[in-house]
Amino acid sequence: MESKMIFSKIDEQTAELPVYVTSVGYWEHQTEMIRGEGFPDFQYHQVISGEGELQVEGRRIKVCPGNAFILYPGVPHVYRPLSEPWELAWVSFNGREAARILAYGGIHRSGVSQVSGEMLLSKIWGMLNAAETKQEGQEMEFSKLLYSLLLDLSQQFTGSQSHDRQLDRLEPVLRYIEANLHRPLSLKELADTTGVTPQYLCLLFKKILNLRPMMYVNQERVNLSKALMFKETGTRIQEIAQMAGFEHPSYFSAQFKRYTGMSPEQFKQLHGLK
Repeated sequence: MESKMIFSKIDEQTAELPVYVTSVGYWEHQTEMIRGEGFPDFQYHQVISGEGELQVEGRRIKVCPGNAFILYPGVPHVYRPLSEPWELAWVSFNGREAARILAYGGIHRSGVSQVSGEMLLSKIWGMLNAAETKQEGQEMEFSKLLYSLLLDLSQQFTGSQSHDRQLDRLEPVLRYIEANLHRPLSLKELADTTGVTPQYLCLLFKKILNLRPMMYVNQERVNLSKALMFKETGTRIQEIAQMAGFEHPSYFSAQFKRYTGMSPEQFKQLHGLK
């Protein structure tokens, strides 16, 4: 296959898709690329043959066949060949759900990981074939293939622990939170339950759940408050707030609206609760 690069036409309709392709391509030999201000879209590169190097966020990482590297928008980076040819296929993409789908697979930052099989590459070949045949609805076809690639990617990344195994590291503190939602909890107290520093606990939560610990606590308290409204019908909102661990009703209302998009009163009315 000869080197090629295809650009998508991003109109208002395409930009409304959850994820969409901005460009897709294949290089028989990828030359050095230096981007001091990063790139405006997400990028997925898969190495087919040869060796190269990625420099990103202070790291220098060798990339070989079987490796893929993800680059987040606006992150300065350099990648260059260490041998010739350095054969790559890639897709650039964006969309309101792009970061969330990557996070679902435990991908939260730019970097390199091991991938297996031809399944991911087949999605890129599918995009290139669709572009060559100039089939109607090309951007929609790109989006479907991209979505499939990203979901497969979340399962194919084999360079780190699975999400379930990572979640096991937080299991003790998650159980502790569940058992103590009804009372005040501090970050230090939560860190002590698993024997780490508060700073490291924050890193674990961010990496595994993409949330800060106290955000998770508030989210669980809101969920508890909703259950209490169904169970304790007739109980005042102020009492529900206290039973769910919120010391101040105004803070409870603010957090409830943050996570549900409505006030506690509106939630009760919506569900016919008195």
